Amino acid sequence: MQWFGRRESSNTEDGSASGSRGLALGGGLVGIIAAAIYFFTGIDPSAVLNQVQGNGAPQENNQQAIPDTREKKFAKVVFADTEDVWNKLFSDMGKTYQEPKLHFFQEAVNTACGQAGAETGPFYCPGDQKVYLDLSFFNELSQKFGAAGDFAQAYVIAHEVGHHVQDLLGLSAKMDQARQQLSKTEYNKLSVKLELQADFYAGIWAHYEQQMKNVLDPGDIEEALNAAHQIGDDRLQKEYQGEVRPDSFTHGTSAQRMYWFKKGFETGDLKQGNTFEGTDLE
Repeated sequence: MQWFGRRESSNTEDGSASGSRGLALGGGLVGIIAAAIYFFTGIDPSAVLNQVQGNGAPQENNQQAIPDTREKKFAKVVFADTEDVWNKLFSDMGKTYQEPKLHFFQEAVNTACGQAGAETGPFYCPGDQKVYLDLSFFNELSQKFGAAGDFAQAYVIAHEVGHHVQDLLGLSAKMDQARQQLSKTEYNKLSVKLELQADFYAGIWAHYEQQMKNVLDPGDIEEALNAAHQIGDDRLQKEYQGEVRPDSFTHGTSAQRMYWFKKGFETGDLKQGNTFEGTDLE
């Protein structure tokens, strides 16, 4: 991806939580992989992030600046590109795109959805409309997940911004209501649909990123598809648990994640991203 020297988003901030890093992971993650394994958690973090174990209220975020590394500058350029694409698409729909913030942290962070550690991986919190990213995840993505390349990283960011798009369109509120009414198994099925739509939106972004800016390099889409494959529920469960349990899926299989990203990229048509067909959230 050609990104050097291009506009960086100004909708960014730094801050890490001081004090204990203790974190109780709940929701769909527990049934997938151990807490030590990084993972995409962008859906409804209130169902994924529990309050910190231990004494007292969460500590305040420490606003000490995080070094302006290559990875950080890259993330800010990609985030700026998501702003450009979604501003255009919302305008085309007769809507106004409310730009989210990208919050960089190290080790732990306080959010409107609770306190999270780096173990959580990148996530979006609808409570404060921020994407949270510990840049060390990019190294984990390459070294532990086998998903190398800058466009694999871009896919991560675009996926989380996809959750912000869902929030603006009212899906986060519907998911929160559904979580209070459904069993864990039934809610997990909706979680999969939400995640697959975020993958579709990431593909939509990639489609217009190329159309509007012409900055994709040969092999970029393959990097994103490989990342989608590597973090499929079935592949992760097989590798880290030794068995596949479809009833505990929260994000979709490798094949599903690749399919919906590719569909978004190839069509560029938001109307083709209804992963909720046949449900009350359709």
